[in-house]
Amino acid sequence: MARSYAQYCPMAHALDLVGERWSLLIVRELLEDDQLRYSDLHARLSGCGTNILAARLKTLEQGGVLRRQQLEPPAASWVYELTEYGKGLREVLHVLAHWGAQSLGPPASRGDLEPGWLPGALRIALPLEHLESRIEFRVDGEVASVADREIVRGAIESPDAVIVGDGSGFYHLLVERDLEAISVEGDIEAVRAMLAALPPAAAAG
Repeated sequence: MARSYAQYCPMAHALDLVGERWSLLIVRELLEDDQLRYSDLHARLSGCGTNILAARLKTLEQGGVLRRQQLEPPAASWVYELTEYGKGLREVLHVLAHWGAQSLGPPASRGDLEPGWLPGALRIALPLEHLESRIEFRVDGEVASVADREIVRGAIESPDAVIVGDGSGFYHLLVERDLEAISVEGDIEAVRAMLAALPPAAAAG
């Protein structure tokens, strides 16, 4: 049975729902891919035991954060997906990720980043509802873009700006707002507007 703070407090209640270890990372994965099987989640969450994953999924389902449903044939697989209530956590993770990044530091090497990491990083890092420009990102061989307030894998046609750099430069751009850490092809004002819409930066420690 999940532990509870037993306090009539919205923060304590939120932590009752998603404060256990792995819970928010499950939400992160379901924000990146709308529907995932149990085996998909287990493969992505390296280090999370099957019993822990099952318990977290049960708690999140009971709290109305996610639901489990069976796909139509021929797939007929059982998948997990966020409810509308659960999708509201994207804004929470957006702010939390920027807060955590300030003390995390840039990636030490490409080995710190899993293949295919860029779309998920952009989905959490960028304030999509405030972005009107079409911006393409090329980071260490990964390519993803923001267009029509959505993150898409790969390149897009007629981007307003193209950001090119490595993982470290990507970190310094989004965390420290350092335009010199990357190169910009196209409209640099579109990139400035993107940075201006990010949460306020405050150096850690």
